[in-house]
Amino acid sequence: MFGYYVELALRSLRRSRALTALMILAVALGIGASITTLTVLHVLSGDPLPGRSGSIFMPRLDPRDKEGYDPTDELPAQVTWTDGNNLLHAARGRRQALMTAGATPVQSDDLAIDPFIVPARYTTTGFFPMFNVPFRYGQPWSAADDEARARVAVIGAGLNDRLFHGQNSVGRTLHADGVDLRIVGVIDPWRAVPHFYDLNTGNYSVGEEIFVPLGTARTAKLKRNGGIECWGNKSSDEDGMETANCAWLQFWVQLDDAAAVASYRRFLDGYAREQVALGRFERPVRTALPDVMQYLDEKRVVPSDVRLQVWLAFGFFVVCLVNTVGLMLAKFMRRAGEVGVRRALGASRRSVFAQLLTEAAVIGVAGGLGGLGIAMIGLAMVRLQPGALAQLAHLDTTMLATTFVISIVATLVAGLIPAWRTCRIAPALQLKSQ
Repeated sequence: MFGYYVELALRSLRRSRALTALMILAVALGIGASITTLTVLHVLSGDPLPGRSGSIFMPRLDPRDKEGYDPTDELPAQVTWTDGNNLLHAARGRRQALMTAGATPVQSDDLAIDPFIVPARYTTTGFFPMFNVPFRYGQPWSAADDEARARVAVIGAGLNDRLFHGQNSVGRTLHADGVDLRIVGVIDPWRAVPHFYDLNTGNYSVGEEIFVPLGTARTAKLKRNGGIECWGNKSSDEDGMETANCAWLQFWVQLDDAAAVASYRRFLDGYAREQVALGRFERPVRTALPDVMQYLDEKRVVPSDVRLQVWLAFGFFVVCLVNTVGLMLAKFMRRAGEVGVRRALGASRRSVFAQLLTEAAVIGVAGGLGGLGIAMIGLAMVRLQPGALAQLAHLDTTMLATTFVISIVATLVAGLIPAWRTCRIAPALQLKSQ
C-alpha cells in the first residue's frame, strides 16, 4: 500500500510542478541553513574521546598563596612541576600523563629545505594509551625513557610525510631545535576536537606533530608554549620553573569506574591537606576532579555566537515551514474533487489522510536532498574563513542522517493540518462542486 501511495504522490507532484518546486525550495532553504549551523555546533561541541571521556579526569588543586584569595574563584586548570610529578609518581590511576605544549624548529636531512616550526607536546608515555592515539609505525617510548630523559620522539604522519616521504622512519633521527632525537613511533593523523587536554594553546588548535618526553624537553631546553600562572616567589626564567611557584603543566588521569573515582578523590583531598601541613599550600583545602566533558562545559568551549546562529537558522526554518504549510494547503484543497471521488468509491478518511501525508514525506525527501546541497555549499564557505575552527566544518554520517530525519519529520508535521482540513470536507460537498 505504501508503494501505491508513493506512486500517487509522485503523479500529484508532477501535475503541479510550479507549486511543488516552491514547496521543495522552501524546505531546502530552511534545511540548508539549519544543517549548516547545526553541523558546526555538532563538530565544536562533540566528544573528543568518544566512549572514553567519562573515564578521563583532570585533578585540580589550589597551590596559590593567600594574596587575593576568593573562595568562589575557579581552581587552576594547571599544576606546578612539584605537584604534577608528585601526582604522576603516586600512580593512583590506571594511567596518568603530565604534559605541556611546545613549538619546535625542525631541520630536514635535505639541507635544501629550510628549517620550519611545528607544534609539539612534551609529555609522559601515558598520554598515548590514555587518549587512544593510533600508531602507524612503532610505539610510544617506555616509562624508563621518561625517567632517564631519553632523547626519543614520536612524530605525526604529516611530519613523517614531509621529512621521510611517508616511509617507516622508526629508528631514524629527528633534528629538533639543534637536538637529535631517535624516532620510536609515528602516529596516524589524530586530532582531539576540542583540544581538551590543553585549552591554553587554543580550544580548537591543530594537532601536535612532535611528542617528546617531558623530562627530555626540560633537559634539552626545548621551547615551551602555553599559559602560566605564578604567585609569591615568581620566576620568569625557564630554567627556574621546576622550583618556582608557577602552574604551567597539564595533568590527566584515567579512572575506569566509580570506585576508582571515589578513591582518587580521597587521595587528592589527602594530598592537598598534606601540602597545607607542609606549608606549601596556604589556602583552605579545595580540590576538584572533573571529567573531560564536565571540564569543557565549565570552560564554555563552544563559542556563544555559534549557538545563537543555530537558533536563528531554525527560526528561519520555521518561517519556511509556515510557508510550506500554506502552499501544501492550497495544493491539497485544489484536489478536493479528487478526494471526494475516492471517498465516494469507498476510500476511508484514514487512507486518504495517509496518502496525503505520504505526499508530504516525498516533498521532505526532495527538500532534504536540496537542503543537503545547500548545506555542503554553506560548509564550504565556512571553511574559507581563516582559523583552525573553520577547517573543522565537515558533514559526517550523523549529520547526513539528521538532515533527512529533520526534513521528513518537519514536512510530515507541516502536512498534518492541510491533510486534516482536506479530509474533513464532506464527500457530498466535494462531488456537488464538480
